[in-house]
Amino acid sequence: MEKFLYGSGHLTSSIALAIAKGEVKGEISAEVKAAIDQSAAYVRQIVERGQVVYGINTGFGPLCTTLIDADQTQVLQENILKSHAVGMGEPIANDLAKVMLILKVHALAKGFSGVQYSTLERIIWHIEQDVIPVVPKQGSVGASGDLAPLSHLFLPLIGLGKVNVKGEIYTTADILAQHGLKPVQLGAKEGLALINGTQFMAAHGVKAVSEFNRVLQNADIIAALMIEGLNGSIKPFFSELHQLRPHAGNRYVASNIHSLLYGSAILESHKDCSRVQDPYSLRCIPQVHGASRNAWLHLKDTIEVEINSVTDNPVIINDELTISGGSFHGQSIALPLDYATLAVSEIGNISDRRVYLSLEGQTNGVPKLLMKSTGLNSGFMILQYSTAAIASENKGLCFPASADSIPTSLGQEDHVSMGSISGRKLLQVIDNVDKILSIELLCAAQAKDYHHPLRSTPALEAVHERIRQFIPHIESDQPMEALLTNALELVKSGELITLRQQTNPQQDVETALVERFDIF
Repeated sequence: MEKFLYGSGHLTSSIALAIAKGEVKGEISAEVKAAIDQSAAYVRQIVERGQVVYGINTGFGPLCTTLIDADQTQVLQENILKSHAVGMGEPIANDLAKVMLILKVHALAKGFSGVQYSTLERIIWHIEQDVIPVVPKQGSVGASGDLAPLSHLFLPLIGLGKVNVKGEIYTTADILAQHGLKPVQLGAKEGLALINGTQFMAAHGVKAVSEFNRVLQNADIIAALMIEGLNGSIKPFFSELHQLRPHAGNRYVASNIHSLLYGSAILESHKDCSRVQDPYSLRCIPQVHGASRNAWLHLKDTIEVEINSVTDNPVIINDELTISGGSFHGQSIALPLDYATLAVSEIGNISDRRVYLSLEGQTNGVPKLLMKSTGLNSGFMILQYSTAAIASENKGLCFPASADSIPTSLGQEDHVSMGSISGRKLLQVIDNVDKILSIELLCAAQAKDYHHPLRSTPALEAVHERIRQFIPHIESDQPMEALLTNALELVKSGELITLRQQTNPQQDVETALVERFDIF
């Protein structure tokens, strides 16, 4: 199995997700272990000297001036986990909690947090045994770290809290007893190091980088299918146009759509038609999808910096220098998470417009409402009601959480990022856009049917044939729930993306663009 070295390797979203899936094994090298041990030794030396350092021998937040006796440091660290575990709401998805563990191990293993190696070993045990802490989704304000969710994440280290094992919820005490394990004895600063950090926000960002990327790839494929179904033009995707306004995302999308459409007999059949130009939802796909790709790139790059950073407080440079700063503050990723939420929502907005366009009956050979016999039948009319409703819901979710700040900790934490809310909203909007795209998929496939026997490109033919294995052509009203479920499964699985890559792997696009947008 491929290995990743915590603390020294360069973590990416894809690697973090691969570790979570058990496809990559995370390990700590001897060199990194030495750095971890040295950092823990620095903390012990600080305690022994009686040097006053925030969080090591003082209270927390507004209690930072309250000194703690050396023999009470362990109690102090356990108490911070207990007192801060005040999250509310449903638990986050198990895979997100597991990614949080992975991100925290990597950050602490860099050797600037003063944690014991044995503590990291226990966290890695949780990862490898799939004993995942139950973490409520609400309670973080995105500064001073994700305090509440991280407290829930690490209560199991001291034998408290609940864990998810193969979908079943157990008390930590029961699971530790089953494995013959005892709670970890936390040293000075460890409790604070565990709960100070941005791993809740960052884990949502890691998942979003992957899911948003899948949305963008699906959107291009489905849009290309719709262009064919509605007799759209290939000219808006010529490279000659996009070299004159060379935004990277625009150029990538244009070349992507062009490669999907080039050589299509359906497009060739109407190349001399009288239509001067297409509506924006077809013609401006490179500009709209491209802008969202640029936002995805910003998110990917920012999250990658974040998950390779030290984000707790204070930071232990050596036994003489500790710095109490603000590396836990989530603003750096809260803004890109909010930006990405808007960018994903726009993919849904333009998809809804293409669905509406497909129903108008303005394309030669394609009937109004995508069904030949309407009147008695309503055809695909009501599908667009769903896309409109979901698109509207997304617009409400686009208000940036990071635009708000409510002071906490008796004013000590007087500006917070609310980035945890940004991350949660982003994943919700991604899920909503998947639903919109699945409806566009139904409509685009139906529209394409009316151009038979003309054939498309190998890639789009393969996509269309795969759709038809699960969703038939429809010429009379019927319950659509099962068909919508099948379409959504196709979109979420990424199967159409894989199929496209197998049948049309070459794109007329610069290698540099492929490396920027295809690798995460």
